Amino acid sequence: MRVVAALGGNALSPTGGTGSVEEMRAALTSTARSLAGLIADGHSLVLTHGNGPQVGRILLQQELAAGQVPPMPMDVCGAESQGQLGYLLAQALDNALGAQSRVLCLVTQVVVNGRDPAFRRPSKPVGPAYPRPVAQRIAHESGHVFAVQPNGTWRRVVASPLPLRIVEEAPLRALVDAGHVVVAAGGGGVPVVEHRGKLRGVEAVVDKDRTAALLARSVGADRLVVLTEVAQVQVGYGTPSARALDRLTVAETRKLLDAGEFPPGSMGPKVEACVDFAASGGTAVIASLADAAAAVRGEAGTEVVPG
Repeated sequence: MRVVAALGGNALSPTGGTGSVEEMRAALTSTARSLAGLIADGHSLVLTHGNGPQVGRILLQQELAAGQVPPMPMDVCGAESQGQLGYLLAQALDNALGAQSRVLCLVTQVVVNGRDPAFRRPSKPVGPAYPRPVAQRIAHESGHVFAVQPNGTWRRVVASPLPLRIVEEAPLRALVDAGHVVVAAGGGGVPVVEHRGKLRGVEAVVDKDRTAALLARSVGADRLVVLTEVAQVQVGYGTPSARALDRLTVAETRKLLDAGEFPPGSMGPKVEACVDFAASGGTAVIASLADAAAAVRGEAGTEVVPG
């Protein structure tokens, strides 16, 4: 079976940690053990991952060093985070497999529409939080857009356009068909626009779960596994009537989305990505990292199936 596994931030760096490389290596050692079982069972595996905390730290480094080193734009910082995390994840998985290395990291570009409405309404928070006066100063100096957050702090916001196409789709598919485990499209991929055959990076962040669904279709995956901090999707989350779900059809899931059961800021994008993939004929599942192997076997998590 060909599986695309999308790793949440908890699999890469512990919540509330310092973000040191030692912390990331420790977290990835545990993550790699969970994933190595899938490869040992004979599954073809493609990995993708989030990069929110990591790219936020890179952006902060850019700001603090701006007086000494020219700061890099958002797309370059995203590519840097792909290389950073892809290297660490590939190395951890190679070590867990204890065999000849065959895990590769592919820095991946994702084409978006330059006229996507998201560019007119930046909404995706990136980077650190600031008090209002500091945010105003940075906005004046850089031209970046800031928005107030629920806790009263201010963060930079960028567009989050829909992913249309993976630029490296053909070589990626060839690598997977050749039997390699590939880490690709980290952080949703580097967003680029295409004009007259030329590519150009843009200041944006593509939702990683939506890109995971696109990635799964691009490599012909049988199963998309979205690994997160919860064992299953729930309806009535956070209420006394909360109920875990084992299996949903695409039609059932869309009704729940329309009813507002899965908020945009939390489970919504993951559920929408699963619907996108299942609507194309595959099976998607949301599960905890610890249940990765069981989720692939259909024994854990919440499945979204065609229908």
